[in-house]
Amino acid sequence: MGLHRSELPADVTGLLRAGTVIPAQPLALDAGRRFDPKRQRALTRYYVDAGAGGLAVGVHTTQFEIRDVGLYEPVLSLAMKAAREWTGRPLVMIAGVVGPTDQAIREARTAVDLGYHAGLLSLAALKGRSEDEIIAHCRRVAEEIPVVGFYLQPAVGGLPLDAKFWKRFCEIDNVVAIKAAPFNRYRTIDVMRGLVEAQAEERITLYTGNDDHIVLDLAIPFSIPRDGAAVTVRFRGGLLGHWSVWTRGAVQLLDRIKRAVAAGAIPDELLALDARVTDCNAAFFDVANDFRGCVAGCHEVLRRQGLLDGIWCLNPQEGLSPGQAEEIDRVCRVHAGLADDDFVRENRERWLA
Repeated sequence: MGLHRSELPADVTGLLRAGTVIPAQPLALDAGRRFDPKRQRALTRYYVDAGAGGLAVGVHTTQFEIRDVGLYEPVLSLAMKAAREWTGRPLVMIAGVVGPTDQAIREARTAVDLGYHAGLLSLAALKGRSEDEIIAHCRRVAEEIPVVGFYLQPAVGGLPLDAKFWKRFCEIDNVVAIKAAPFNRYRTIDVMRGLVEAQAEERITLYTGNDDHIVLDLAIPFSIPRDGAAVTVRFRGGLLGHWSVWTRGAVQLLDRIKRAVAAGAIPDELLALDARVTDCNAAFFDVANDFRGCVAGCHEVLRRQGLLDGIWCLNPQEGLSPGQAEEIDRVCRVHAGLADDDFVRENRERWLA
């Protein structure tokens, strides 16, 4: 047996359960599309100082292609080292774990060796497999590392997974959280049904990955029937590519939502932010072009702030779509109050030192 959830530091478990901001970290490259450790380190420092409660590294926003060019371990190692050197406070460190079972096991073991607390388990490589085969894969990876389930939207390679699947998944003992990111309300509720039917809502924490409904996911309760009674579950935090940019604002937003939930009253002006945040996401994630520019869009925001030197991706074909830069111009102008440009400007040189 590898790392079990019972072995995680209590302060890390408490932070994960309470809900926090976990940005999906991008990959910093230079003009030759080579790894740029200086700017990669600066991104980690930015997220830590912005108040993020953790980092997700080696995930979609980090570009799955890092595995093809030998960067999986170096990128994960640098993020962990930079985070530890920059702060003494607890951080939930999550590693992306992908591929067929043998590959996923290797990545899980690498992550544990580097000090990561959990693995965000992508199932995209299991397309066409039976539910039994997918569950067996999840159980095997969970023997190596605490698992964060990942419902990736089918539009970008995810599998449709019903409530029955999620019930079986939630019955795996070493599952600690689920990132629900199907960008679909019906499928999001399937995750919650499975969680409640497995009676795992006290063990498994829900994180939104629905970048199209961030505010509402975090603000509203979800009522799920079980045995003739209603069980209320909530998203406690977010593990989001969208939160890789304007992260200081995301931290302030989650704090504001948590305070409103605790007070028992969500003001209209807070709920109204859902449309504004989603409008920004449409530009950053290139919704008009079926998400083709989603990674490059996040890079572009970070480039404009001076944190990245350019928007280069490992895949030379990946970049901004026609019209995407203009959309980013628009949302940066009309939603400037959601940005953290001043915060970045004041600290950028220190992060890049």
